[in-house]
Amino acid sequence: MSSKDDLVPIEYKYAWTPDSELTLPDFLKKCKPSMVQNTDGTKPWIWVKKGAPSRKDEGEQEALEEGGALLDEVTARVEEIKNDPSIPARSSKKTGAKGKKEVREQVQSEATDKLREIAIKHGFVTGKWLSFAAADKVDAIWGSIASSLVSGPLAETCAFLAKVATSPADGNSSTQHLICVYMPDVYDKPAVTEVMKVLLRSHGVNLSGVKSDMYTLLGIDSKHPSGIPSTTWKNATILPESEIKALREAYFENLSATKDEAKVTADQPAADKSAEVAKAKAKPQLKKKQADDDPFASEDEEDEEEAQRKAELKSKKAPPPKKRAKDESDEDDEEDGRPKKKTAKK
Repeated sequence: MSSKDDLVPIEYKYAWTPDSELTLPDFLKKCKPSMVQNTDGTKPWIWVKKGAPSRKDEGEQEALEEGGALLDEVTARVEEIKNDPSIPARSSKKTGAKGKKEVREQVQSEATDKLREIAIKHGFVTGKWLSFAAADKVDAIWGSIASSLVSGPLAETCAFLAKVATSPADGNSSTQHLICVYMPDVYDKPAVTEVMKVLLRSHGVNLSGVKSDMYTLLGIDSKHPSGIPSTTWKNATILPESEIKALREAYFENLSATKDEAKVTADQPAADKSAEVAKAKAKPQLKKKQADDDPFASEDEEDEEEAQRKAELKSKKAPPPKKRAKDESDEDDEEDGRPKKKTAKK
């Protein structure tokens, strides 16, 4: 990251603010991180800004100067430890001597505390939660976070700005896109925790820790020779792993329930249509039962036509009966509960 990575460029095509001409949904549709390629190095990020932060940084320059001097000292000290023959390679329980690793980690831990003091003293405490998204999922994840920041759960927190890395010039589909959600004070643990819970519970993201802008501008990353941890907060120092897991699981359970509900809703018209067809088929059966009870009863035009047809058939002379074991019409009359018809003798 360069010193400009935490600054929203003025008149930048890929930045959205509440004053933008485009609506946020239109902006997100037009500027997708998977589609915007940083071919010439001028569009490394897509930005969405909710508004002004609750507090502004003050002594940025002073903090960077003092922090830079400390960083040089720590880097030199770590190199000395590495080359000091009097410090054993490994700690010894028998003698109580600390090994190079333990001595180095103690120096780095003290430096982390001092960097925090410098940042708070000068008022340069802005920072961000870090998360990575795969190229095939980044559009959906980024869109969800950006929308949440402006008018969703994240809008209720101290978060005020978010950005996502665009696609590399070579179009490598295996690229992981960095997403940052900015907060005005990374040392305000309750506020940082609140943002973390929303990102886990409402968006299900994999978080990679919190990093202050001062760390970014000082160039502190995982490869820095000082060996100072590159994040101001690690996930486990904010919430227990069990709670982090539970929050993410709750997100995916809710996502699954929402998909099931949407599927039921989508299938509802077909179900309603089937019910109507079944109801239509059931209607004639009800009328047939009514006709059997009283062949000439009618409540509508269809019943009257049926009664008239039966009356006409009844008035016709019946054909001579055939010899049989039992008259078929008698069987029908018995099932209907009507008296048997007498056959006239010739």
